[in-house]
Amino acid sequence: MKRPSERLMLPHEAIFGAFLFITWVRFGLKLGFAGPEALLYLAMMVLDAVLIAYCRNRPTRLRWILRLLFHPVALNIVFLHMKAAIPKIAPLRMDEALQRVDGLLLGRNLSLRLENFIHPALTEVLSFCYILFFPYLFLSLVWYFRKDLDTLRAFLVGLFTIYGLGFLGYTLVPAWGPWVAMADQFRVPLLGGPITRLNDHIVRLGSNGVDVFPSLHCAISSYFLFFDRRHTRWRFFVYLVPCLGLWFSTIYLRYHYFIDLLCGFALSAFALWISARFEREERS
Repeated sequence: MKRPSERLMLPHEAIFGAFLFITWVRFGLKLGFAGPEALLYLAMMVLDAVLIAYCRNRPTRLRWILRLLFHPVALNIVFLHMKAAIPKIAPLRMDEALQRVDGLLLGRNLSLRLENFIHPALTEVLSFCYILFFPYLFLSLVWYFRKDLDTLRAFLVGLFTIYGLGFLGYTLVPAWGPWVAMADQFRVPLLGGPITRLNDHIVRLGSNGVDVFPSLHCAISSYFLFFDRRHTRWRFFVYLVPCLGLWFSTIYLRYHYFIDLLCGFALSAFALWISARFEREERS
């Protein structure tokens, strides 16, 4: 039996590739297959296939690295592209539906419930936890790209399983989040210090307007945390408390609905399972 890395595609390549294919078809049917949106997704699928074939022809470490770098690059292209492109195929935001789900689960939006606990010092701390996601993502990628290929592949299998399914969620259930869709319902402003203002600026500038369901802040950070628990225990203990703050901040800062978090953690658990299974099969 072939090792997973010797098969035609790795699990995350198939899952992220399915996202690219589904979105390419949606763009093609709605806007035309010769349109720039569809052509971009087609180009990414072709490039991925070329890099896979190039690596399989002679699988050196350099060729594996080039193959595995495709997805970190692709995720940034896709995320930025969604802002203008997704409204063309999914013009309606699904915030009301997500609010109804939260209502069924909790009776009332959690961000509204937390208004009684808002304090500038707490807002500043939680803004720091939220903004920590970005260096956490970058440093985790750098850390595992320095590891052996087996560990790197296992890490990326889970990570881009999350991104593939998560981005599919963004395109099928686009939403603004409570901070925009429910702005008229909040009575207590989120005042803080320089970190709060910086975080607010980054979110307003960097959000693509559909990046709510599922919560990839929760999915990715929890995936990193528990992958580290298996492979780099000191990183697990260093990031544990900031991650707890990050998860709480997604509700406190009004960026996500409760259902976003539930689905984000479920997605992380699925990715951890796929990654662990891949690793067992790879090393057996």
